[in-house]
Amino acid sequence: MKKILCFGDSNTFGFNPIDGSRYIINNRWSGILKQELKDRYFVVEQGCNNRTAVCDNSSIETTGYKAIKNYLSDDLDIIILQLGTNDMQYSYNCDLETFKNKFRDFVVSIKDVSKNAKIILLCPNKINDCILKSNFSLMFNETSIEKSKKLPEIYYSIAKEFNSEIIDLNLITKTSTIDGLHYDVENHIKIAKKLLDSIL
Repeated sequence: MKKILCFGDSNTFGFNPIDGSRYIINNRWSGILKQELKDRYFVVEQGCNNRTAVCDNSSIETTGYKAIKNYLSDDLDIIILQLGTNDMQYSYNCDLETFKNKFRDFVVSIKDVSKNAKIILLCPNKINDCILKSNFSLMFNETSIEKSKKLPEIYYSIAKEFNSEIIDLNLITKTSTIDGLHYDVENHIKIAKKLLDSIL
């Protein structure tokens, strides 16, 4: 059976902005893929709260470029990446050029192991201003918001270089007005539908 790796942050994990719980499998995009594709693909859900793409976080599991090594293999058919938002946290002070170069290296490291896998980049939504009035204001500031607006340019550039598919989530979803970061169930369903259209 073909294999899909869904690797990402809290929006892949299925973080519920209302109460911080995890959405049930039918309410998070990676879980919906797992259910809908169960007869065609083995779907591996590997979302993790607060996971960065390239910035060194507090653990290996929350540091994307380190954690993904535990989940890569040469038999993966599709790798879906949803990362980048947490790298915009102001404590990392990561400028966009550094992020772009390191994210490019991250994609290269994936292709070195999973040579035949199709990579689908999910470009993160820009961070909503309402985050400044949420609990996440301790992690993200105005500079984080401005940086997040530049991520599509970076993701499109990398997708073009590596001939990877890109889905710009800014075009199909909106983040919650509760915290400016996470999705409600309706938007998880939109992401899943877009991915299903692509995969099938």
